[in-house]
Amino acid sequence: SDKMMSLLAKWTRENNELAFNCKVSAASQHSIPPHSDHAQLELSVVYNACVCLTALSHFEEAELLLTQAAHRVLELAGEDRGTSDPSVLWRAALKSVAGTALHRHVLSLLCLQWGIWLAKSCLNPIKEFQEMSLLERQGGAVWDDCRTEAKEKIPNIPRLVLDPRRLAELLKICTAIVQGAERLNEGWNTLSALQAAAALPAPRALIAYTHLLSGSCLAHMNRPQMALQCFRRALETDPRCACALYQSTLLYRQLGNVQAEIQALRILHSTLLLPPTTEPAPAAGRLLSPSLFLCSQSLGSLLSVPSALSVLHSLALKCVIHDRVSEGVENYLDLLAALRSEDQHGVTAHAVVSTLPKLPRLYLEAAAALLMARRPADCMALCDEVIGTILDLLPDKVLLEDPEDGSVAESREEREEAESGLVKLLWAAAAYLLLGHCYAQQEDWKQAVTHYTRCFNLLVKVHYVISFSGSASNQGVDLCVLQRLKGISLAGRGISFAQMDRLREALRDLHLGLQALPEGVSAGQWCGEVLWRLDRRREAAACWEKTWSHTCPALPVYAQELQSGPLLDPTELRSRLKELGPL
Repeated sequence: SDKMMSLLAKWTRENNELAFNCKVSAASQHSIPPHSDHAQLELSVVYNACVCLTALSHFEEAELLLTQAAHRVLELAGEDRGTSDPSVLWRAALKSVAGTALHRHVLSLLCLQWGIWLAKSCLNPIKEFQEMSLLERQGGAVWDDCRTEAKEKIPNIPRLVLDPRRLAELLKICTAIVQGAERLNEGWNTLSALQAAAALPAPRALIAYTHLLSGSCLAHMNRPQMALQCFRRALETDPRCACALYQSTLLYRQLGNVQAEIQALRILHSTLLLPPTTEPAPAAGRLLSPSLFLCSQSLGSLLSVPSALSVLHSLALKCVIHDRVSEGVENYLDLLAALRSEDQHGVTAHAVVSTLPKLPRLYLEAAAALLMARRPADCMALCDEVIGTILDLLPDKVLLEDPEDGSVAESREEREEAESGLVKLLWAAAAYLLLGHCYAQQEDWKQAVTHYTRCFNLLVKVHYVISFSGSASNQGVDLCVLQRLKGISLAGRGISFAQMDRLREALRDLHLGLQALPEGVSAGQWCGEVLWRLDRRREAAACWEKTWSHTCPALPVYAQELQSGPLLDPTELRSRLKELGPL
């Protein structure tokens, strides 16, 4: 940017000297005689200045210069210059110089105006001029002959800092990309335009965007396999096209192809860790970055990609949920190491931490993964860290009001404080629950009972009122997690009591666990097992039959039943039912 400002100052100084030599006063621009040679000089200087201003994103200043130049052209041609509509103004300017040496100069200035419209997402005037094939005419202009002839008459005519033909090529593909993003729901017409744009002479990254948008268009048309082919083509064109990888992961998720989604997430994470490409200093033809013209909101959402750490979190969680626990554990440990580090990678982590779940939740997810990998000591270390961090911040109680009940006036601050207290309390309870699982995995039943009890005692600090018009589903995910933690902690304590042959206490807790969480698998199976041991076999059979009909909802991994304690063999239970006979 500093170099660009220096270049602009140099051009301004040289232009002023040139203007003085030509007897042109900068303060009285309109006194230039209506001579074509002088006009070419003037428009060339305006073109150079506006290219520089556009490169610096000074669009308003560049647009003002361009508008003044269009008025100047009309003045030279003796036409009325009173219009304020940009489209009408430029049409009149082009028409006034048709068939003259100034036509190409005006065409170049209009291309710059086109670029500014594109940068500002003003697509309507662009659509009007597309019908005139403006960029095609500019790309075919024979500029060398024109400038050679002009130089013979004015030796000091300034060189153009950007070949107008290169500008036209850049605007053609950038316009196709932006318009494609805005028209994804228009089907084959949009797809045809994008495929034509893919054949244009342009940088590989821009060609990759045309394939990406073609894939997005096909995805809108419910043609996922063809969309995936376009995303692959984008990656073949530009292997660093992270947005194509990200769109692939979303499509694989939609198709339910878990293994392909995990593979795409892994490649996406590796791609995002690559060092950024170092672009050379702007040269002729590269003075204007394509990113200047790719600013539309629709395109931005398609090109946006989560941070490397967010992708790593998604990869870790996906692996754990889909039985690739060892891989998930390693990803979680890499994620926590990156968040803890204080090197340059750590700086990046702090910049994107807001896009990740809160740190205690990440610790609990990682702890659950470690427990599933049968690494209880590592799991306990993370849980102890969570408890040590938030235990002193826990409220004595949390009172939640039904959001549909208007009988109790509750300020926004009170509601936010209650919700924050609930979240912290759930984190601490989940940490104690995982500690209970760890001790159960180690068959230390007394410690397991102690920590399941600590979990439950935290959860009963939450009090909430639901009016007759409300329902538990209205309370959100947190209350659902609360109920699951209650049910799982009671079930865990009941199973621990069963291992200690304290069957009456076990049956009490298992029944309570099923009341809190009717779909609890462990509670149902072990409740049946305890009933069987107490010779209440018909009740046991009914309990097992009911348990096998439930499914598990999508909730945080630490709120799932992790099967960390003693397991019952469903095959053996079914064999018992068969021997018992019909219920």
